[in-house]
Amino acid sequence: MSATSATHTGTASPRSPQSSQPSQSPQQPASSSHGRHVVAVVVLVPVLVALALWAFAWPAARTAPRDLPLGVAGPATAVTQVQKQLEEHEGAFEIHRYADEAAARDAIEDRTVYGAVVVTEQGPKLLTASAASPFVAQLLQQAVTQQAGGAQVRTVDVVPAAEDDPRGSALTSSVLPLTLAGIAAGAVVTLLGLRGRRAIVALVGASALVGLVAATLAGSWLGALTGNWWAQAGALGLATLAVGAAVAGLAALLGPAGIGLGGLLVMLLGNPFSGAATAPEMLPDPVGTIGQWLPPGAGVSLLRSISFFDGAAASGPALTLAWWAALGLGAILLGSALKGRKEAKGPTLTEHEPAPAN
Repeated sequence: MSATSATHTGTASPRSPQSSQPSQSPQQPASSSHGRHVVAVVVLVPVLVALALWAFAWPAARTAPRDLPLGVAGPATAVTQVQKQLEEHEGAFEIHRYADEAAARDAIEDRTVYGAVVVTEQGPKLLTASAASPFVAQLLQQAVTQQAGGAQVRTVDVVPAAEDDPRGSALTSSVLPLTLAGIAAGAVVTLLGLRGRRAIVALVGASALVGLVAATLAGSWLGALTGNWWAQAGALGLATLAVGAAVAGLAALLGPAGIGLGGLLVMLLGNPFSGAATAPEMLPDPVGTIGQWLPPGAGVSLLRSISFFDGAAASGPALTLAWWAALGLGAILLGSALKGRKEAKGPTLTEHEPAPAN
């Protein structure tokens, strides 16, 4: 053999250390990622179920009057005796005293109390307002009848519920559809990529149409609402806008995760804490108070005030809904401005990057 061939044979390059190691399969990172996703689903689903059961079942299982506003009217001596009997239900009632039946009726119509016990020469007389809460009106009738030793108590419904919806079922059932409509509006606006003023116009327009449709169905068709139709449509639209703006605003600041956060807030807390089926004072503390700070609870209170009480006590819930809507729309503008500034800075940074050498 020639020297040249021997030289080539002797100078053969040794194998690199890396070539001796087994190569990692590209499926390993993907499989580990899928494993984490499976664990996340297995853990999160029971947590969400437990949270939903707590939010919906716990308040329902603990339904009882807690400082429920109740009036007493009549002669001072007799009223004092009735008040002492009612106060035996410790923490159940918040007693308001009135001089006569007319003053007690005015308090009921102003939504200061849910009912009143009037002491007369013929015996106790109960004034209720089923429009405020059919559940509370029935509860008061049972409590006063029991206090009277089972004797028949004259009951007068000062502000009755709608004739076509005496139990308030249609009004109570409207909470969930309005909440879902608001969540859907906020989610669609986000997923379609609408930002800034366009998102606001879309939300306001959708909420206005929801208010008109809901007032037509609940008021004109089902007969569950009375009073001014346009005021009802405005209240329903404002409640929808409060939810939609909150969801879209959180999404504008936090990204798509904001949709889930906003939906959980109004569905798992706002809906069961609203007290729509009973009354806020019938829920455990501080559930009833929290529910009135959230759009579903404030929306039901506003709708009751406008439909049956000529707008009495409507300013509080209306202001709550307005704040939610204003904060949500403001968050949409802020998120749009922040995203626009970030996009504007992106091209300027890439222009000064050095070109790669050949």
